Amino acid sequence: MASANQMLSILRKAAPRLTRDLFTCRHRCKSPYTNKLSKRLFGSSLPHQSTDGVLPRPSVASLLDGAKTSQSSPRVKTRYFPETSDKSVAYWLLGSAASVFGIVVFGGLTRLTESGLSITEWRPVTGSLPPRNAQDWDAEFTKYRSSPEFKLLNPHMTLDEFKSIYYMEWTHRIWGRVVGMSFLLPAAYFIARRKVSAPMAGKIVGIAGLIGFQGFLGWWMVKSGLKDDLFAPGSHPRVSQYRLTAHLGTAFLCYTAMLWNGLSILREHKLLADPQAAMKLFARLRSPELKIFRRLVGALAVLVFCTAMSGGLVAGLDAGLIYNEFPKMGLGWTPPKSELFSDFYSHTPDKSDIWWRNPLENPSLVQLDHRILATTTFTSVMGLWAYTKLSPVLKKILPTACKKGMHGVVGFVGLQVALGITTLLYLVPLPLASAHQAGSLALLSSVIILGGRTWVPRRAARLASQRLAKARGPFSRPVV
Repeated sequence: MASANQMLSILRKAAPRLTRDLFTCRHRCKSPYTNKLSKRLFGSSLPHQSTDGVLPRPSVASLLDGAKTSQSSPRVKTRYFPETSDKSVAYWLLGSAASVFGIVVFGGLTRLTESGLSITEWRPVTGSLPPRNAQDWDAEFTKYRSSPEFKLLNPHMTLDEFKSIYYMEWTHRIWGRVVGMSFLLPAAYFIARRKVSAPMAGKIVGIAGLIGFQGFLGWWMVKSGLKDDLFAPGSHPRVSQYRLTAHLGTAFLCYTAMLWNGLSILREHKLLADPQAAMKLFARLRSPELKIFRRLVGALAVLVFCTAMSGGLVAGLDAGLIYNEFPKMGLGWTPPKSELFSDFYSHTPDKSDIWWRNPLENPSLVQLDHRILATTTFTSVMGLWAYTKLSPVLKKILPTACKKGMHGVVGFVGLQVALGITTLLYLVPLPLASAHQAGSLALLSSVIILGGRTWVPRRAARLASQRLAKARGPFSRPVV
């Protein structure tokens, strides 16, 4: 029994030395990789070896210090996209929005000059070049002479007159291709070079898809004016007002998306440059008193968009060429009810569709609807402006940038009303009609800018809170 106890005592004393001698790799202890590993685990390099080449055992204190160091410096996850988009992306989006603004106005000119049906084919690649010789022009003119527009409206048109309307439509189509390529190629570059944040990359892809859909709608619209079965026999050959409005609405959506996201990137950079001032602004914008104002601005944007779309119906039906007086329409404030809800536009035997076909296909009711929507828009803008002036609470907490934006909306709505009335009174002259269409997009832009100054960008608020907490210290919490 005594001998067994002595043997256990000897093994107990020899175990630490045997462990060091048998299970320690002296070559690894001398390598620089081991020193790097020890720095990660213990916060310092390996201690110096003893003379016999054996590492001393780390103390409990060194183990605790290493654990604290590893907990305080967690591994940072690498992101494919940055937190914020580059400013160059914002300038590119705003430039694309300006190009879309221009093509919308030019498209209105193409419609007003009745040039949209001069090119009777859709050739996205080979149609990029105009006719280059007399033979090519004769071929294009022959195709146009077979269209309903030539047979019913322009049977005496000469080749030189055809060239003028051809170049209008060709320029419009080429401009559309330029808009698409100048958006798709830079979009691919910015995403591949990680110049945009992850949410912005998704938005850019969505806008690119919307541009492609817009090109399809353009040809779908033109196609409606090239076949006799798509409009009433004996009527004025024109494109479908439904397709025209869809084409116009998609262009407005593309422009709005580009403008909103471009301004959002610039605003985000400005806010993150001074997180403390940004958090004060966010606290001001989150006040309950501004909640109603924000909702009213959103409703105003929807109202302006709907008014512009009703203008598309007016243009598609040439409804601006009747009742050229204001504020009355003929002998009264509105045309007779029998004219507004006429059975002529019904397509069913029981006449049950007159309640929705007349507001969309009857020029008299379409013009009346546009007048009502335009008057409602003007009244809403002036009422919102009066609210900012007469409400003591809103006057106190509304930021200066929002007040300036409200003044801009008031100016544009007044200009738009004046252009609309003069366009109607002077029988839709080309310069006034084009300016009126541009004014609708300018008015929508001013409302979008006002909304951008009123809304609280959640992503920018979160990033500003994180940066402010990081600047204050490692133990501070993000500001809500």
